This record gives sequence, structure tokens and C-alpha cells, in this order.
Amino acid sequence: MDMVSNMLTSMRNANMKTKEKVDIPFSTFKAGIAKILVEEGFVSGYKVLSIELNKKTAKRKIIRITLKYAKNKQPVLKGLKRVSKPSLRVYRSHDNIPRIRAAFGVTILSTSKGLLTDRTARKERIGGEVLCHVW
Repeated sequence: MDMVSNMLTSMRNANMKTKEKVDIPFSTFKAGIAKILVEEGFVSGYKVLSIELNKKTAKRKIIRITLKYAKNKQPVLKGLKRVSKPSLRVYRSHDNIPRIRAAFGVTILSTSKGLLTDRTARKERIGGEVLCHVW
């Protein structure tokens, strides 16, 4: 399974069960996505933790994402959709980046300047690979 799809699916499942936190195997790419989700206000925060499975095994890093809920346990994160997949990559120029939910959602792109939101990519006039939509 794709690492970004795995991350989004874990977050979606934890969100549906109104879990407070979700643990995801660490990569700098996934940490960048988590950082964007915090900046956009979809999740409360994230931490990179180092856990030790056994005394003989090496330490392993995880990302612990704290999900955000409104009153009455309504999730702030309504939907996540993976766009570009390993079997079908989706690239867009800066003027063809899709807007999600009338600009209430965000599109995360992988560009030559790193991971960016759709608003930042349009502002800097940079296109790239459309990773996912979040609303």
C-alpha cells in the first residue's frame, strides 16, 4: 500500500471512531503532510515519537497525530481523498490546481519547493503533483 494512502486511511478510520490520537509510521514526507494539516487547522497537533519495541531491537519512530473535534464530538476533518497514486500520477500547473469545497478545503501538492497547499502554490506560481484533497 502507498504510504500516503495508509496515512490518510488511518486518519479517516480514527476520525470515524472519534479517537483522540492516531499513530502512523514515521517518514519526513508524512511529517510534512501532518505539518500542513496543523497549519490549516484540520488537526490539533502532531509529535514525532521514538518507541522501543524490545530491548534487543532498534528504536522505531512514529508520528502521533492529535485529531481535532468541534462541540458534540463533530470531527473538524470531514474528508480525505488521495488523488495521485503510484499507478496513476496526477500533475497540475499552477493555473489548473483544483479548488476543494469552494476554498473551504485544501489540496496538498508535492512541488519543487517541497509540500505546499493549493493557495501557496498558486501564489508562488508553482505546479506539481496533486497528493490529496482535505476538507
